[in-house]
Amino acid sequence: MSHARSEYEDFKRIAPDAYDVVLALGQLAAKAGLDKQLLELVKLRASQLNGCAFCVQHHILLSERIGVPVDKLNLVAVWREAPIFSPRERAALAWAEALTCLPDGVDDEIYAEAAREFSETELMYLTSAVASINVWNRFGAAFRWTPAARPAAAKAAAS
Repeated sequence: MSHARSEYEDFKRIAPDAYDVVLALGQLAAKAGLDKQLLELVKLRASQLNGCAFCVQHHILLSERIGVPVDKLNLVAVWREAPIFSPRERAALAWAEALTCLPDGVDDEIYAEAAREFSETELMYLTSAVASINVWNRFGAAFRWTPAARPAAAKAAAS
């Protein structure tokens, strides 16, 4: 069984300047106007690929709070096979996967699809969101941050 090497709160306490920079980078895409639900799907997918339990749970809980449909949360891991995702969401998820799995590279087809669905500015900010979640995943996975528990009220509603 894995155990935490440190916790999320330790990052804020030990390296507050690094924490602030990573946090700020992660907020830019939403501030630039990209849809928050789409950004959460992207962050969730990258976190799944990176094996960061803390970030997967964090983005599921956050997605639920902002109204991402449960079916999308359940199917994001297999988004290519699930017709519930829009062309824009598909382009964003493909872009996120390509940037998260860089040894595979970012092929021209994935770039072209993303460029069709997102303006030049949006694509830059989407890229910043993917970069940011990958940074968070590096911390969460390296230090095995403990995933947050589902709030008691949400647990009761789910049963």
